[in-house]
Amino acid sequence: MTITLYDYELSGNCYKLRLLMSILKLPYDIVPVDYYPGRENRSDWFLRLNPFGQLPVLKDDDLVLSDSGAILAYLARKYDASGRWHPTDAAATAEVLRWHGVADSITGSVAAARLALSFGLDYDVPRCQREAHRIFRLMDEHLWFGERGGRDWLCAPDHPTTADIACFPYVMLSEEAGVGREDYPALRRWTDRVRRVPGFIVMSGIFPAGAALG
Repeated sequence: MTITLYDYELSGNCYKLRLLMSILKLPYDIVPVDYYPGRENRSDWFLRLNPFGQLPVLKDDDLVLSDSGAILAYLARKYDASGRWHPTDAAATAEVLRWHGVADSITGSVAAARLALSFGLDYDVPRCQREAHRIFRLMDEHLWFGERGGRDWLCAPDHPTTADIACFPYVMLSEEAGVGREDYPALRRWTDRVRRVPGFIVMSGIFPAGAALG
């Protein structure tokens, strides 16, 4: 087994994979890709790996995969012996994949505003911020009702899944997008639980539980 992650350190989508592989104790190599300012993801060599020009890309021996949500599902299905991170039950799988879709919406709002504010990319920041707050309100309500019913995570009652990993990074990076989390207490409690999962690792802007307020 040789896993290689084509990675940009400041990307929340790349961090999702580093986080899950750390939790699963998977060894892997990193090939840095200079997304900004180098735009290396648009280079010929990278487009041969992923013609869409998007990070992350993961190679597992000869298999090349792209899209962070798809890679999370692949890694969990192949390497999680417990079967808990991406369950095989049809209904549970559908629920996890639904939250992978929510994670894409978070990326489309928070990450876009973050790219505009940090890197000067051309996104409608106020619109992105409004959409992020809309999603955070829905997540906070879902998590609040879940806590009262004995469910601490987005899907499963007593353990995290790839749904939590998929949604976590850009929730935590929302301050860099000008989107505060102070009005979402259940969301903050959930981020604290994720940061206490054994194997948790940090990235720039995301700290261990107790090191910074969620």
